[in-house]
Amino acid sequence: MKKFLTTFMFVTVLVLAACGSQNEDSENGELENETKEKETIVFGQTTWTSTKAPTQIAKQILEEAGYEVEIKLLDQPIIWEGLKTEEIDIFMDAWLPYTEEALWEKYKGDLQKVATSYEEVPLGWVVPEYVDAETIDDLAGQADKFDGEVLTIGEGAGIVSISKEVMQDENYNLDGYELVPSSEAAMMGVMENKFKNEEPFIITGWRPHSMFAKYDLKFLEDTQEHFKYDNVYVLSYKGLEDKHPEVYDILSEWSIEVSDLEEMMNAYQENDKSFEDSAAEWIEENRDTVDEWLGK
Repeated sequence: MKKFLTTFMFVTVLVLAACGSQNEDSENGELENETKEKETIVFGQTTWTSTKAPTQIAKQILEEAGYEVEIKLLDQPIIWEGLKTEEIDIFMDAWLPYTEEALWEKYKGDLQKVATSYEEVPLGWVVPEYVDAETIDDLAGQADKFDGEVLTIGEGAGIVSISKEVMQDENYNLDGYELVPSSEAAMMGVMENKFKNEEPFIITGWRPHSMFAKYDLKFLEDTQEHFKYDNVYVLSYKGLEDKHPEVYDILSEWSIEVSDLEEMMNAYQENDKSFEDSAAEWIEENRDTVDEWLGK
């Protein structure tokens, strides 16, 4: 009997110890999940629709992984500075090596390319198909026809800096033209009004953008090669892989088709469909890919 009681007590201790270990592991797992849920990942976002679409998709993917996500709407140079100081974790729309070369040269010691979103995308000066011009050279002596304006987006963007170089290039003889910075929305508004009466205009354009899904447009050939095709990258500060390793692992797998982004942009412009809704649809349509990124 004594031997039986001793054996019973020993087994009981083992069972209780095992249960305690399981409970401890469970509690630790819960604590780890709670910790991850409390981590906040900050995206820098410009007002450009080409930035809004991928940022919203990435945001929802990271939220699915258990992170709090904040989006800060800022001008591009401020975003790059915020990446350097680690006040911003991710920027989804860096055009390199050409368009944002100056910013990259300034910050490349502190930043890194996490992933390539898409490759070989065009940008430059854009006119409607009904305009009789194929190159920037063809604009010489035609300033009155275009009201003397080349409409662009806000100061600080790489496409604006390059356009200033074009304006100053003596090979183009662009006397009478003025580069007019505005916002993307204002530029689109002018374009829409001009199209109604088939009036000529010049804007700065890039792909992906909804304008190419909605209107018949063409890039003017830049014979002096100021505008060059870029790749578009996801940027972070160096060390994101140590500070937020899972976030780095997920976003290092990121890529998207230009046509997918343009569909989202066009739905926003034409049907007032939010990028939040379009992003949720994109994730479900690409569920297998997203699950791979999430390690499911």
